[in-house]
Amino acid sequence: MEILETAISYVGEHQEMIYVIVLAIFVGFVLIGNVPSVLHTPLMSGANAMSGVVVIGAIIVMGYADSMPAKILGLLAVILGTFNVVGGFVVTDRMLEMFKKKPKSE
Repeated sequence: MEILETAISYVGEHQEMIYVIVLAIFVGFVLIGNVPSVLHTPLMSGANAMSGVVVIGAIIVMGYADSMPAKILGLLAVILGTFNVVGGFVVTDRMLEMFKKKPKSE
């Protein structure tokens, strides 16, 4: 019961932040859904750059963490962000390969 009270008080104290996160998720979903297929490669490259910034930020925040759960969450953020960056670069590279001219075979 104490955990539920703590969660409710956290939501009450950080209500504006939760609204911003929900709005950002909605706006991001609408924007990505309306991107033409021609622009997916440049968009993915930009997303990879932002994921790299997230990884750096997670490393910095993890360095200031005092409790073990915060350090574990920071490590998880670094690992998942790194997977996102590497996977995004692999997919972007494969997509760019489609635009290269193939040598003519005789």
